[in-house]
Amino acid sequence: MTRIRPTFAVVLAVVGLLVAGCGGSDSDDDSAAGTTAAETGATGGNTLTGTVGPGFDISMTGTDGLTAGEYTINISDKSSAHNFHLTGPGVDETTEVSEEGDVTRTVNLQAGEYTFVCDPHESSMNGSFTVG
Repeated sequence: MTRIRPTFAVVLAVVGLLVAGCGGSDSDDDSAAGTTAAETGATGGNTLTGTVGPGFDISMTGTDGLTAGEYTINISDKSSAHNFHLTGPGVDETTEVSEEGDVTRTVNLQAGEYTFVCDPHESSMNGSFTVG
């Protein structure tokens, strides 16, 4: 039985090393992954996060230093009294006021000013960002 334990420990260690080595490419070259510099933007990623509710809060993160390109927007709508409505050059995306949940949208942002609002409360629930 004492011979089985060291062998089992070695097998576990080898499996652990194999799993740790399966993380993908260490390359910093975005083109190798099929992503262009315009798509990744200055933030180093192409995903933005919008949140509305549960109170009277609305926000969008990941918008600093954006450049034109394709982005994924993950919207978390946390209230059936609100919606998340994004507009700007070539973009008009919204969630439903009566629905809660997470929504993912893909948009092609162009240079210009974008606004996001809760339509029923747009005078107090709004924000904006600029794409360069």
